[in-house]
Amino acid sequence: MTDQPLSGIKACVFDAYGTLFDVNAAARQEQDRLGEAWEQIADLWRMKQLQYTWLRSLQDNYADFWQVTGEALDFALASVGMTDPRLKSRLMDLYLTLSAYPEVADTLTKLNNAGMRCAILSNGSPDMLNAAVRNAGLTDLLDGIYSVQDVKVFKPHPKVYQLAVDRLHVDARQICFQSSNGWDAYSARDFGFRVIWCNRFNQAAERIPAPPDHQVTNLRDILPLLGV
Repeated sequence: MTDQPLSGIKACVFDAYGTLFDVNAAARQEQDRLGEAWEQIADLWRMKQLQYTWLRSLQDNYADFWQVTGEALDFALASVGMTDPRLKSRLMDLYLTLSAYPEVADTLTKLNNAGMRCAILSNGSPDMLNAAVRNAGLTDLLDGIYSVQDVKVFKPHPKVYQLAVDRLHVDARQICFQSSNGWDAYSARDFGFRVIWCNRFNQAAERIPAPPDHQVTNLRDILPLLGV
């Protein structure tokens, strides 16, 4: 990783879940029903959600992210001995309105005011992403919401990152990509994006190609790195 600010950037593209939106928010809101197991359920839900995207991509067996998210939740609840369909339905509904991290709206506003185009590139289905964006009040701050559903394969397949290039009509090197997921940040950099890894969860460095340009712990810290 370099200490040099990025130059020549024309667009900022953000991962959604874990980067803009708090993936633990749904389980956290149901603590009274989930009890002390709520954090374990949240962690299992997210882990299996990601694992299933990778496995389905390797199998060439795509299903949209809503289905994958439900299947991952089934696994998480079963792992702690919970099988209540009404509880699952409630958690899935909450996943549509995950809260944004506190700095997200202000960061996007400042990027917009500086003339930077902003977009989301996510595994999420269009309905899921649109619901989360509306709930967080971010609609007017985004130039695009790009879903893997258009290419029927999940991150980190290069086809996903190419979506942003094709939709924004800029070169990959003119896109700065932000993700809180290390595997996503490294893979996007390997694709050719400039990358700022928002390492919210103090993850260790990945052992895959290729290291991001910068690492921060909060999205507001990307602003000086982009000259904003």
